[in-house]
Amino acid sequence: MYDFDEIIPRHGTRCVKYDALQEHFGRTDLRPLWVADMDFRTPDFILDALRRRLDHPVLGYPFVGDDYFEIISRWVEELHGWKVPAKDIRYVPGIVKGFGFAERCFLQPGDKVIIQKPVYHPFRIVTQESGFEVVNNPLRPVYDAEGFLQTYEMDLDALERQIDGRTRMMILCNPHNPGGVVFPAETLRRLADICDRHGIIVVSDEIHCEMVHGGVRHIPFASVSEAAARCAITFMAPSKTFNIAGVVSSYAIVRNPALAEKFFKYLGSNETDYPPIFSAEATRAAYTPEGKRWRAEMLSYVQGNVDFVDGWLRANLPQIRAVRPQASFLVWLDCRRLGLSQEALVDLFVNRARLALNDGSVFGQEGVGYMRLNVGCPRVLLKEALEALAAAFNC
Repeated sequence: MYDFDEIIPRHGTRCVKYDALQEHFGRTDLRPLWVADMDFRTPDFILDALRRRLDHPVLGYPFVGDDYFEIISRWVEELHGWKVPAKDIRYVPGIVKGFGFAERCFLQPGDKVIIQKPVYHPFRIVTQESGFEVVNNPLRPVYDAEGFLQTYEMDLDALERQIDGRTRMMILCNPHNPGGVVFPAETLRRLADICDRHGIIVVSDEIHCEMVHGGVRHIPFASVSEAAARCAITFMAPSKTFNIAGVVSSYAIVRNPALAEKFFKYLGSNETDYPPIFSAEATRAAYTPEGKRWRAEMLSYVQGNVDFVDGWLRANLPQIRAVRPQASFLVWLDCRRLGLSQEALVDLFVNRARLALNDGSVFGQEGVGYMRLNVGCPRVLLKEALEALAAAFNC
């Protein structure tokens, strides 16, 4: 059994979540519940693997060998039922960098990229800063009987109407961040048919795919049909699952030989396709039977945190509702019933309750009225944070 209730001091470790509060929020006296890494101890079997490598006194150029990609291939098949040959996998130094690489590899100035807001904001930032045009195909909110957000659906009819001759790429977030949606196979198949028919490359960010809850199964976009395999570039990583975001360990999977040849050549020509020593060692250690056991216990604890937040808000602050995620440790909070402007909502959380959460409007105009909460932490910290929020709201 692993101890997820352990409180580990992180201030002064040069981590964004704790040590960049002043830069991002203008104050340091906040409980950090924002950046998408967890406050749990990185599992010992990964730390031990890194220590064993450090026992050797030379940190020269690494040779990862064929087994590295074979290990990833076996893990993806066991977890998702998706058979991917090792030759179709390449290392990438971060998923955000990865879809930036894909845009620069395949697009021309003036080309358009579809995203689906509210969505992880680097999709928009990287695309715009690279000189491409962002096309927003907003997700359609689905509300419960009380009018609170329950989930999101894709509006694929609208998406197809938005496509023109300059639309060349779509960035898909599956599982979705911040909404926590694991999109169903039929939706993904229809999306693949549309994109394949129009010659659109789908860059699928699936970094949260190893963190599904409640019997939900993640379905890789590229696995749903031949059309999806033809048009997809898939990004995955062990970083969220095993809390090793600082050890950049992402990888790309491309099944279409023509796409793979061009994209892998691009990565190789820029020398971005070879994992550093610790990325390879951490991935090898994570993708093991011991890693599966740790993952199962971690997911059980995180699911308990989601249940706790949902129940606590319903009992003590019913104007806010947690949108229960199907995946990840990120919880989208529907705060619209508070009746506050977004500026006042952020002020309530940050300046009055002293909580550092992500402002929902960062994910697009569709995120106004929402805040994103990271529940990847000891439960007692969540309890303290929610009590502080309720006290601030009621004072």
